[in-house]
Amino acid sequence: MGSASLATQPSPAACLPSLPAGGRLRLRLAPPPRAPPRLCKRAGKLRVVTIRSAHSGVSNVSVETPPDNEASVTGAAYGFRGATTSLTNEMLTSSKKITLVRHGLSTWNAESRVQGSSNLSVLTETGAKQAEKCRDALANMKFDVCFSSPISRAKSTAEIIWKGKEEPLIFLDSLKEAHLFFLEGMTNADAKKEYPELYTRWREDPSNFKVNGMYPVRKLWGTAREAWKEILLTPGENMLVVTHKSILRALICTALGLPPERFRSIDVNNGGMCVFTVNKRGEAMLQALNMTAHMYSDHTYQY
Repeated sequence: MGSASLATQPSPAACLPSLPAGGRLRLRLAPPPRAPPRLCKRAGKLRVVTIRSAHSGVSNVSVETPPDNEASVTGAAYGFRGATTSLTNEMLTSSKKITLVRHGLSTWNAESRVQGSSNLSVLTETGAKQAEKCRDALANMKFDVCFSSPISRAKSTAEIIWKGKEEPLIFLDSLKEAHLFFLEGMTNADAKKEYPELYTRWREDPSNFKVNGMYPVRKLWGTAREAWKEILLTPGENMLVVTHKSILRALICTALGLPPERFRSIDVNNGGMCVFTVNKRGEAMLQALNMTAHMYSDHTYQY
C-alpha cells in the first residue's frame, strides 16, 4: 500500500513578518469590536441602548426611545421597518386576531369537479359535520364578527359555525372563489382531456393561467387585498372568516408578501383553520396554518 504524507502546519514564528533593520517590530493593535445594541423595556416602551467601547474601559451609552408606532409584529424589535407589509396602508384602532376557515366538503369536492365561483356545488352531509366540528373546536373562542363568502358551500358552513350567536355575520363578495368560466362543473379528468394545455397551465403554472382573456389567479391577489382591508377596517379585535381554498391561498400569500407564483405553495383542507395576528399598522404574522386536529378528535382551541 502507498504511504500518505500528512500536511504540516507552519510554526507561529513562520507567520511573523521579517524584522526591519534595527531588529524592532512595531505592532498596531486593532480597536475592540463594537458591542451590539441591547434591547430592554421600561414603563411599557422599548428602549434601544447602544454601548460604545472605549480604550479607557469607560463605555459611552446613548439611549433612544422609538415612537409608539415602531413596535411591530417582530416582537417590538427596533429597526425592522420594511420586514413586513401593511395590508391596510393606514393605522388600525387596535391589533386584531383573524381566524380563516375553509368550508366543509362540498358535492363537487366529492366528485372531483372544478368548482370556481359556481353556486351549484353545495355542502354535503359530511361537510355539514365538518362545519359542526369547527364550531365545537371554537366554542371557547369569542369572536366579534364573522365574514363569509356568499357562495353556497361557504355560506352554509358559516351559518352552522355561527348558529346561535348574536354577533353579526357579514357576507363579502371579495371572499368569493376565483371565476374559472367554462371549466366550472367539469370533472378534473374531463377538463384535462378536453383542454390539456389549459388544464396543465392551471395546475402547474397558475399565475399564468389565462381563460376568456383573464388571469384568474392574478385577479385573486387583488381581490384578497380588498378583502383584507374590508375585514381589518371593521371594528372588533377577533374575527372569523369562512371561505374557499383558492381565495384562502391568496389571503395567506398576500399577508406574507408572496406573489401569485406561490399560489400552490399553500394548502388548506376542508374545515382547516389558519390564524393571523395583525398589529395596528396592518402588518400580519402567521400563527397557525391548516389546523385540522379538530377534524379527527374532540380537540378545542384557545388562543
